[in-house]
Parts: sequence; C-alpha cells; structure tokens
Amino acid sequence: MNETDNEDRIPQDEEGATGYVALRQMSPLEWARFGAHQIAYIRPVLVNGVAGMAIHAADGTPIGAAPTAELAMAAIRQHEMAPARVH
Repeated sequence: MNETDNEDRIPQDEEGATGYVALRQMSPLEWARFGAHQIAYIRPVLVNGVAGMAIHAADGTPIGAAPTAELAMAAIRQHEMAPARVH
C-alpha cells in the first residue's frame, strides 16, 4: 500500500475492532451515517419569508437554525462538531 492509498481510507473502531474502511467502498447508508455525530452542515432556508440557515447533522437530521451562516457555524462549533456548508 502506498501513501496515496491512505488518503481514501478512514480509521474505524466498531465493536472493539480497529481497522480501515475504504471511502470509495462505502454504501449510501454508510455515507449517511458517516460523521453523523461529528459533522453538521448548514444550508440556506426561508421561514415565513425570512432568510436563515438550517443546521442538520451529517445524516440529514434537523438539529437547529440560526439567522446567519456565521451564527450557525458558531453554534455547531460550540457543540464540538465540525461545520460544513451545503449550497
């Protein structure tokens, strides 16, 4: 295995077993679960005609909202998650 092979792999510790999962071999369900508790994304929304930002867990679960992207990102970081932006 060369150095570039490691770029497409992530460490995994499930049920006490440590190993690696190749990102390209992950199923859509595995991608949906990937980072669900560590990554949150924001996307623009309109609520009653007012622009805001919806906050979702990586698996798509709505977890909050904020009036601006900056406040949404701050809220995500405050909860020890990594923010991502979806357009």
